[in-house]
Amino acid sequence: MTPIEPLIPKHGGFRNLLSFRMAQLAYDVTVRFCDRYINIKSRTHDQMVQAARSGVQNIAEGSVASGTSKKMELKLTNVARASLEELKLDYEDYLRQKNLPLWDRNHSLRQDLVNRRPKNVDDVAAWIIDIHNRSEQNMMSYPEISANAALVLITVACHLLDKQIAVLAGDFEQQGGFTERLYRVRSSRRK
Repeated sequence: MTPIEPLIPKHGGFRNLLSFRMAQLAYDVTVRFCDRYINIKSRTHDQMVQAARSGVQNIAEGSVASGTSKKMELKLTNVARASLEELKLDYEDYLRQKNLPLWDRNHSLRQDLVNRRPKNVDDVAAWIIDIHNRSEQNMMSYPEISANAALVLITVACHLLDKQIAVLAGDFEQQGGFTERLYRVRSSRRK
């Protein structure tokens, strides 16, 4: 006898998602960055923190909603991705407006941070201090290193979310959503 598909499958495991952990790290780094380098009374401060928060919260909300709506999971995961893209633009604007360099895709320090695999905001801060101290005569400022480090983390989170969205979309195409599952479960119980 074929086991009956559960009507509401296991869901909500967002804390195990690498995309969630990376987005959460980018959020923590953004809060610290904004508190240090952006006027707390400015709209930019609030916007950056909220965009970072939205990236994290929408991943979690989508994961929890997936039990009854794969469509909502897909939508909220994409909202998380869009929020992080908005945050990337804010960091790029900061660097441009402060006349600080935006590290290009092949900059060696980008890969250095990725290879370090920071687990928390203190790991990122230690890396920033190390890079600042290693730069010739401290030529790279803390704001430059910090903003570019945040961009690296956000880029990694976005890449992971792109992959996650592609998998979710493929699953939805193949298996459908809650309505299709409801039909399958009801049909199998009738047999």
